Amino acid sequence: MDVLERIGQQVAENPIVLYMKGSPQLPQCGFSSRAAQALQACEVEFTYVNILMDPEIFENLPRFANWPTFPQLYINGELIGGCDITLELYQRGELKTMAEAAASKSETSDE
Repeated sequence: MDVLERIGQQVAENPIVLYMKGSPQLPQCGFSSRAAQALQACEVEFTYVNILMDPEIFENLPRFANWPTFPQLYINGELIGGCDITLELYQRGELKTMAEAAASKSETSDE
């Protein structure tokens, strides 16, 4: 499977995906850490992909949605943005609303 297809599959199959450096428990950069903390504060389950462990994704993710930096947050298959946008949405209370809607939509489709 082509790496862009693999990324597309990850984004399609998971309601909330954070592509980051490291993991939420052990982030490897400040931007990834802040984005993961914002999602964790929303108290919803999310999937993360440690781009440092997958050089193909690290090299090709910027081409997937034409977004050059990391982290990248996807909700319901749509690129939300990087750290700054994620934090802005969190501070306005919008991230929690978006994340809860995506999580509940996923729970409904799993039943």
